[in-house]
Amino acid sequence: MIEMQEVMKKYPNGVTAINGINVQIDQGEFVYVVGPSGAGKSTFIKMMYREEVPTSGVILVNGVNIARLKMKKVPLFRRNIGVVFQDYKLLPMLTVYENVAFALEVIEENPKYIKKRVMEVLDLVNLKHKARMMPTELSGGEQQRVSIARSIVNSPKVVIADEPTGNLDPETSWEIMNIFEEINTRGTTVVMATHNREIVNTNKHRVIAIESGKIVRDEQRGDYGYEG
Repeated sequence: MIEMQEVMKKYPNGVTAINGINVQIDQGEFVYVVGPSGAGKSTFIKMMYREEVPTSGVILVNGVNIARLKMKKVPLFRRNIGVVFQDYKLLPMLTVYENVAFALEVIEENPKYIKKRVMEVLDLVNLKHKARMMPTELSGGEQQRVSIARSIVNSPKVVIADEPTGNLDPETSWEIMNIFEEINTRGTTVVMATHNREIVNTNKHRVIAIESGKIVRDEQRGDYGYEG
C-alpha cells in the first residue's frame, strides 16, 4: 500500500527533516503519526501525496515509486489519495455541494453520478441538509466535515490527514474522529498526523512516533507517549 525505503529529505537550508526512514503501511490500516513539533511529521505526511519530494530513497504507493514520478503524472496519482488539512482549504465562493462536487468535475465524471455520489458523502458526514450553504455560514467543525467529504468523494484507497482536529474544540474533534473511524471501517487506509493525546490514547490504532526525522517507535494499539 505505502512503503518507504531509506527515505531522506534534506531542505536547501541544510535542515534534514527525514533521515533514513523505512516503513510499510498496509491497506485498511489506521495509523497515527505523532512526535514533538519540528520532528518531521508534516514532511513525512506530505511525501505520501507528493507535496514534498524526498532527496533520496523510494516511496511506493500502490506499487508506484512516487519519489520519481513526473510532475505531469502527479494529478492522476492524487486521484487515489484523499487529503484533509488542518485549515480545511475550502473554496470560499462555492457552496458545500460545489466544493465536494469539484473533485469529481475536474476528472469529468458523469453529472448524474456526481450528484448521487456527492449527496452520499454529505450524508456520511451529516451535512446533507447544508449542501447549498457557503463555507462562511458553517462552523469550523462543519467546514472540516466538508473537507473530509471532498477527500473521500473519489473513493480513494487512502486518506491522509494532517492535524485534522488541530483547530477544533474537544467535542467537535470527537465528531470528526468518528467520521474517520467510519471511513476506515469501510476499508480505506487512514494516516493521521496528530498532537491530540486523548484521541490517540482512547481510539487505539497503530502509532508511529517520529523524532529528529527518524521513526523511534512503531506500535500496534500504541499510546501517544508524550505529555500534553
